[in-house]
Amino acid sequence: MKKSIFVYILYVIGIINSGFASVVLIPMDANQKNHLKAYGIAYAALSKEIDVEWMLNYRGGSFSMQESSDIIKLCKLRGVTYDVISDAAYNSIVLEISDPEVNMDVVKLQKAPKIAVYSPKSKRPWDDAVTLVLTYAEIPYDVIYDEEVLADILPIYDWLHLHHEDFTGQYGKFWASYRTTKWYKDEQNFQESLANKLGYNKVSQEKLAVVKKIRDFVIGGGFMFAMCSATDSYDIALAAEGVDICAEMFDGDAIDANAQKKLNFNNTFAFKDFHIEMNPSVYRISDIDVSSDRQSKINEKNDVFALFDFSAKWDWIPTMLTQNHQRVIKGFYGQTTAFRRQYLKSNVLIMGENKSYNEVRYIHGEMGKGTWTWLSGHDPEDYRHFIGDPPTDLELYPNSPGFRLILNNILFPAAKKEKHKT
Repeated sequence: MKKSIFVYILYVIGIINSGFASVVLIPMDANQKNHLKAYGIAYAALSKEIDVEWMLNYRGGSFSMQESSDIIKLCKLRGVTYDVISDAAYNSIVLEISDPEVNMDVVKLQKAPKIAVYSPKSKRPWDDAVTLVLTYAEIPYDVIYDEEVLADILPIYDWLHLHHEDFTGQYGKFWASYRTTKWYKDEQNFQESLANKLGYNKVSQEKLAVVKKIRDFVIGGGFMFAMCSATDSYDIALAAEGVDICAEMFDGDAIDANAQKKLNFNNTFAFKDFHIEMNPSVYRISDIDVSSDRQSKINEKNDVFALFDFSAKWDWIPTMLTQNHQRVIKGFYGQTTAFRRQYLKSNVLIMGENKSYNEVRYIHGEMGKGTWTWLSGHDPEDYRHFIGDPPTDLELYPNSPGFRLILNNILFPAAKKEKHKT
């Protein structure tokens, strides 16, 4: 197919009108010294009301912006690879991207999203990959928890991350192994006191109220991202509305013996037909997660998942969420390590999977006017992150493709793109 001269002219006119004299290009391929901090540069530019363009699939998903001494200084300070290119060189890149036969496109980022991280103020014996990478990339965020969510603070934010929470009120099913430890007792006391303070008799009831507020945030146009146990436990809490799925040691009374039959899968975002784990001594909350079945066949050497390739010009949202300099990502464990394919709803978009072992790792969907994205596992650079392990030092992993998936989601709410006309 010949290149469309008409498309070229439109792009050139757009460039001229943009007022770019010279352009800062931040490559995101293997030549980039610090992929993670590069996202922070893009965010900083947006915060300074400098338009940023995300060149999808061009050199790993590069960023470009009008030349600015402040941005160049930040790149130097943070060790981010950049080039200052001429207007003519930039025009040439855009013409290359515009070729209909090339799987690339340009998305304009227009506004720095306001970010909230749902996380308790109390200290827990495990860290959170999202707060780690946001801090490392120097992207600002607010920490909010149940009191703020139930006080209807969510609408002031564009993007919400759910820390590794168990929204079912079962404290992560850690009871069998950790019930005698101080941190577990402190966590249960904290959650029970908070629920009572907010007017609820049980933690599970209070968490359900939080889950529904988050659901309303997404329906209203918010962007929600979650990892590890915050993914499946969120859906399980929605499915179990009005049903007691907690054993006596979690909420003071017995589990509903018919709980499984009473689950309502119409309430959930991603999962259907799953089975809750009713034994309080078993370290899982349902059979959505594959962790208990994979240890005999998967190890650190063969634990990987592949990102799907999407059409940048037509499926620009999943293309944006899968931008990377590597298409095969190292796997990593978590309370929720990977999702069973058979429990996914038909409208869920799979963006990353281990096809050999039929494991789904990275999914996306729409709810009302908003979207949600869930990534399984705990820490992309710590294969088995045990309770009490120190946080990952991202200075050692500035080019982590796994952590890049998180940061793709951070910039997603800033993107604006006109739909292609047929």
